[in-house]
Amino acid sequence: MTEPIRVLHFADAHIGMENYGRTDAETGLNTRVRDYLRRMDDIVAYAREHEVDLVIFAGDAFKTRSPNPTFQREFAHRIRDLSLLAPTVLLVGNHDLPPNALKASSIEIYDTLAVPNVWVAYDYTGQVIETRRGPVYVAAAPYPIRARLLQNVAGRTIAETDDLLASQMTRIIEALAEEADQHGDMPRLLTGHFTASGAVVGSERAIMLGRDIAVQLAALADDRWDYVALGHIHKHQNLTHGRIDAPPVVYSGSIERIDFGEEGDPKGFCWVELARDDTRWSFVELDVRPFVTLRADLRQSLNPTQETVALIGKYNLREAVVRVLLDFTPESHARFTESAVRDALRAAGAFTVAAVKKTIEQPARARLGTNPEGLDHLQLLEHYLLSREVTPARREELLDAVRELLGDGD
Repeated sequence: MTEPIRVLHFADAHIGMENYGRTDAETGLNTRVRDYLRRMDDIVAYAREHEVDLVIFAGDAFKTRSPNPTFQREFAHRIRDLSLLAPTVLLVGNHDLPPNALKASSIEIYDTLAVPNVWVAYDYTGQVIETRRGPVYVAAAPYPIRARLLQNVAGRTIAETDDLLASQMTRIIEALAEEADQHGDMPRLLTGHFTASGAVVGSERAIMLGRDIAVQLAALADDRWDYVALGHIHKHQNLTHGRIDAPPVVYSGSIERIDFGEEGDPKGFCWVELARDDTRWSFVELDVRPFVTLRADLRQSLNPTQETVALIGKYNLREAVVRVLLDFTPESHARFTESAVRDALRAAGAFTVAAVKKTIEQPARARLGTNPEGLDHLQLLEHYLLSREVTPARREELLDAVRELLGDGD
C-alpha cells in the first residue's frame, strides 16, 4: 500500500494588512505586514520539516487587488520556497482578481513566467499532479465571477442572479466530481474559494471585495472527493465534522488575526494525509499576534485609575494588540487619569494600544415640570442634585447648607 500524500492547505494570507501596525525601521515594512510574512515563514518551515508532497493555497494572497511591488516580492519569496519543496497550487480568490477583466490578476505572473512547480488555478478545471508519494487529482473552483459564469442576467433581480450563480457553481462542481471519478483509486482533492452554506463567517466581511454567494454544502460533501480545501472564510472549521458519509470540507482559516472580531480565533493551516477513502487531517495552530480586550465597570470606583492599572497587571499583554473598554459615571471619570493607564500598558509590553474607550453614563435629567421658572432656588438645586445622582444623605446635607446660607434654616 502506498503512503498517504502529505498536503499542506492554507489560505487568506492577505499580505498588506496593516491594522494596528507601524513602520518597522529595520525593513521599512509595516509591523503587521511582517506578522503575516512571518506566519508564511512558519508554514514554509513546517512544510520542509515534515516533507510536504503538495501545497494548496486556497486564495487571497494580498489585501488588495493591486498590491504594491514590495508585497508581491515578499509573497513571491515564500511561494518560491514552497515550490522548491513540492508542487504548489495557487487558487485565485476574490482579493486576487483584477479590478476589471482586461487587467492581470495579482498572482498571474507565476503563470506568465511558467514558474516551475506552480499552478495558478484561475479556471474551473482539474489536473493530475505528480508528487513524490504518487499522483493526486486536484480540481480548482476559484472565486465565482458573475460576468464570467452567467451570460445573460438582463431583467433579473440581484437575488435571482445570486440564485442562478449558486446553481451554476453546483453544476460546475458536479462536473469536476465526475471528472475526478474517472481516475480510479487516485486520491482526489477539490480546492475552492467561496462561501459554503453553513459556514460561520468572521471578520472577512469587513474587507470583502465584491458581493458574495453561498455554494450549497451538499455540492461539496461528495464522497467522490477525499478532501475539500477551502479558502475565503477566516474562521477555521470543518463543515462535515462527525460525518462518515462525506469527506472533510475544511476552511483552513486565515493565517493571522485581522482585528478584534478574531480575538479568540486560533489561526493556522491544515496538514492532510490524503488517501482514497481514508484521508486524515489536523489543524496546525500558528503562534499569531495576540489581541486582548480589557473591560472594567468603574461607575462605583473611588480610584478608577488604580483599579484599571491593577486589571492590566492580571494579563500577559506582551506583544499584544490591546483595547481597554471602561464604564464611568461623570464623578468616577473625573477621578481617572488615562496617561497613567497608557504608561501601565507600555510597561506591560503591549505591542500597540488600539483604544482606551470610555463610556460615561449620562443619567436622565430630573424632570423640572412644565414650568421650571416657577421653582425656587432650593427646588432647582434639588433637581440638579437628583440629575447628578447625588446620594440622598449628601443631597440633604447640601440643601441644609444652602438653607443656612439663605437664612431659611431658622
